Order: sequence, then C-alpha cells, then structure tokens
Amino acid sequence: MNTPLNRRHFLRSSTALIALPALESLGFRRFAAAAPLAPPKRLVFLGFGWGITTESWFPDIKKPGADYEMPAGLAPLARHKADFSIVQGLCNKYSNEGHWGSTMWLTGANRFAEPGQNFHNSISADQVAAAKLGLNTRFASLQLNGGENAEASGHGPGLSMAWDLSGKPIGGHKGPVEAFHRLFSKDTTPIEQQKAMLAQKRSVLDTVLGNARALQRGLGKTDTSKLDEYFQGIRDIETRLSKDEQWIGVPQPNAPLPEPQPGLAGREEIKVMYDIILAAIQTDSTRVLTYRQPVSTLLTSLGIKVAPHDMSHYHSTMGEKLDASQRRDLTQSELLSGFLDKLKATKESDGTPLFDHVALAYGSNIRTEHNLDNCPTLLSGGGAGIKLGHSIVAPKDTPLCNAWLTLLHGIGVNAERHGDSTGVLKELIA
Repeated sequence: MNTPLNRRHFLRSSTALIALPALESLGFRRFAAAAPLAPPKRLVFLGFGWGITTESWFPDIKKPGADYEMPAGLAPLARHKADFSIVQGLCNKYSNEGHWGSTMWLTGANRFAEPGQNFHNSISADQVAAAKLGLNTRFASLQLNGGENAEASGHGPGLSMAWDLSGKPIGGHKGPVEAFHRLFSKDTTPIEQQKAMLAQKRSVLDTVLGNARALQRGLGKTDTSKLDEYFQGIRDIETRLSKDEQWIGVPQPNAPLPEPQPGLAGREEIKVMYDIILAAIQTDSTRVLTYRQPVSTLLTSLGIKVAPHDMSHYHSTMGEKLDASQRRDLTQSELLSGFLDKLKATKESDGTPLFDHVALAYGSNIRTEHNLDNCPTLLSGGGAGIKLGHSIVAPKDTPLCNAWLTLLHGIGVNAERHGDSTGVLKELIA
C-alpha cells in the first residue's frame, strides 16, 4: 500500500485483481466532492434530397429577426420557434449538379478541383468534428442512411453523407434494424479470440503496406498520387483497428429502446431513426451523427403517387406536384418537431436537457427543382451557442460552409476553415 494512490486502486493476488471502493482514507474525498463533468457536445446532421417548397418553407426574406411569421411548411415546428433558426442565402458556390442533395452538402468541395478528374470531394464537416469529439466514444461517428437507393431520394453519389480526409466516401448503416444492431448487439466472441482476429488483421495490413512501399519506387507522378490515396486508406484502417482494440472487453450498452421491426419505410422509418439517434447520444456511443433521409419511400408512405423527381419540378399551376411537395414538407417538419421534443425531454446526468448540448443541422444542398442557391438550412440545439429563434438572412454569396465552420467552433473544434468557407457566420453567433 506504499505505492502512489490514484483513482483506480486495486487489491492484487496471484490469481485475481479486485477494485477497491472509493475510500476517503485513500484520498478519494476530493474526488467525491468534485463537480460533475459537464455533458459533452454532440453534432447531428439531418439531410434530405429534392429540396423543399420555396414559397411555403422559407420565412419572408424582408422580415428577418425573431418576430418573423412562421411559414406554412414549418407549421408543425411552431412550439419550438424559440429554439431553432432558419438561415437564408447560403450556398456551395462550386455546386453544379441539381440532383445531388447531400454529396457536397457537408464538404463544400469543387468536384473538378483535381485536373483530369470529373469528380473530387473533400472532408465533410461531421468528420472534422469526429476527429476531436470521437476520441472517447466507441464510434468516432455514426453514418445512417434511409433504407432506399440514394439516387431515388435526390442525394447523389456517396455511401452516406460523410467523406473522409482524402475525400473518399464513408459507408453508412442502411435502415433502423441495421443501425440498431450496430449500436446495441452484444459481441459474444471470446476476448482472446477478438484479440487474435485483430492481430491477424494487423499482420495482413503490415504485409500489404510493406509490398505497397516496395512498389512505390520508380512510379510516375500520377501513379504515386494514386498510391498516396491508397496509403491514406491504410491509415484509415489502422485507425479503425486501434479503435476496436480500445473497446475490446467493454460490453455494448443496453438499448434504451426496443429492436425496430423489419421493413419500416418512409415516415415510420424516419421516426424510428430519430429514436436511434437519440439512443446513440444517450448511451454516449457516439457524439457525431449524420442521417441521409429517404424521400421516395416517404412519399409512398403518405399515399403520394407523384415521383420524387417530378415533385421537385412543381409549379404553382401544377396542383398535384405542388401538393406532394407541400405534404412532404409538413411531414418532415412534424417528424423533426417530435425529435426536438425528445431531445428536450431527455435529461443529462446533471439534470440539464440533452437539447442544450446538441448542435443540429437540418437541410439540403438542393432548394427546389435543380436550384442550388439558398440551400434550405434549419439550425437548432444549444450545443454550439448559436442564435436561436430567428430568421436570418445571410449576405449575398455567403458559403454554406460558413455555417458549418460556425457550428464547429461552437462545439469546440477550432478549425481554421472548412470547404469554401470565408469565415464564421457572424449573424449566427449569439
């Protein structure tokens, strides 16, 4: 007992190690009296394709501020008016593909930035946050997708809304059942076997890496660039293996919700996915999430027979398409409102609402039809310290990435810039 004391003191024998209770005589009084840690910050991006109904979703641009009139498309959110802001005038200046609602939404990248290539992307805002917020959680970030083809919902290329440091797509979990099992299914594989499996993966990785380095000698510039991308992929795998090793032996948390029924689609799927996002945050399984929402199955679940792409080409004289677009807006607003209800009702360990520690962004890279200006942007949650309860009109040609940079700074990620940002969005800072 003459060894230096720390918060984890143990009794040892030749066959066992038993943790001692927090005995005041061993110096634990100061720990017991210490103030509880503040709840962590979280960042959630909720994205959808095919945009919104411009005429009934945006507040009157001539009447910004806190006293704006709630537009019809956001009516179900009226009870939360003081707790979210609508920002108008934001866009990704390099966006030129009217069918891509989320491919460049969180990156702000120029798809033609690499000479000779017709597609290029860069890191998404969620992954910038995950590099810091994900250090102490089982999952650095969690990518969720609707249970349908991304193209059908106007999202564009990508395996989710997330893109890594080298601009490569990050896979997502499709539908509520897959997401639930990723978070809460118990791994019954013996710990020693888990360690052996990870060691085998590392051995294979080391061999491949050694061969690749040997191949690197004598390559031309183009091939060297391709191999550099390959090495970045190897580093990403190494990072994931290190994370897996860190959590070996730590059991999955108990699920705070029942396992979802298979086959959920559209409205019910989105509702359950919001519950899964809430559960992931509650259990501190991750602090960074993206959800690429379905649109096609949402319309079907509402009994709407108009195709989602056709719906986006509504005009005031095209009643069926316009009606479909407005009904879609109302349902999405209703579902988001229910999610905000639950964020407010769920308490942290210190008694504060979970809502106070979450930064939430909801929107799309597409406004309507194939228009990529004035990206629909709704920001909520108290986690980033932004101005809430306002209709905000950004100066002309303000990058959407200025909003993302503002959120990143608000949750404690002090990035110098992001995508095509020109600085933080001053109008958004409380």
